[in-house]
Amino acid sequence: MISIKGIDHVVLRTTDTDAMLRFYCEVLSCKIERELPRDIGLVQLRAGSALIDLVPVASELGRLGGKAPSQDGRNMDHLCLLIDPVEEQELIDYLVAQGIEVQEFAERYGAEGFGRSVYINDPEGNVVELKFARS
Repeated sequence: MISIKGIDHVVLRTTDTDAMLRFYCEVLSCKIERELPRDIGLVQLRAGSALIDLVPVASELGRLGGKAPSQDGRNMDHLCLLIDPVEEQELIDYLVAQGIEVQEFAERYGAEGFGRSVYINDPEGNVVELKFARS
């Protein structure tokens, strides 16, 4: 039913956006692709065919993810997997039949640009976004 094409993006929560930008851009040669205002809190970096999203914990988006990263805290906000497009309701029905709660589909930005995606949780509570790959 689900055919994974690859990782679309990973979202990392941070308490020091400047240090993260230095590391990912200067050390690892990522380039800033898209940036929302700092109060909203999102910087998207190109990492090959995928994106690394940096979300400051003090920003609007960052506050949605809970406390700051720590040894016993959560640093990754979610993992996004590119999947072959299917009918949205067909995917919802499949996931619900597997006992998985499904949030609403929405248009979201990722490595391939804007596209339809949905959030679910894995058994450990990690958030997984399933995003339709471009045809």
